[in-house]
Amino acid sequence: MRDFVDGTAFNFEQGQRSRKLFAAVVLAALDDAIADDKKYGNGPDQIARWARSRDGREVLSCAGIDPNERVVQGLMNFVAAGVRTSVALSREESERRSQAEAEAA
Repeated sequence: MRDFVDGTAFNFEQGQRSRKLFAAVVLAALDDAIADDKKYGNGPDQIARWARSRDGREVLSCAGIDPNERVVQGLMNFVAAGVRTSVALSREESERRSQAEAEAA
């Protein structure tokens, strides 16, 4: 019984690592689309095309993200905002946004 539990825990941990790896691929795709948007102006279209493609749906699924149309719209809105993923995920950016919301209210 102990071997079964250890094996299950190991497999779960490996699955979590795999999800994180695929999530990093999604973040890289977002950064590439933002760069395309700044350079060519077609970033939201690029990320939508990727997310709707077979490979994009597979990567999103492996990252634990349901590849539906609502997700595609969210990715497009994120790219249109033009904020790099490293900046958007930083503590300073979240504090700045919360301050701006507090000042607006």
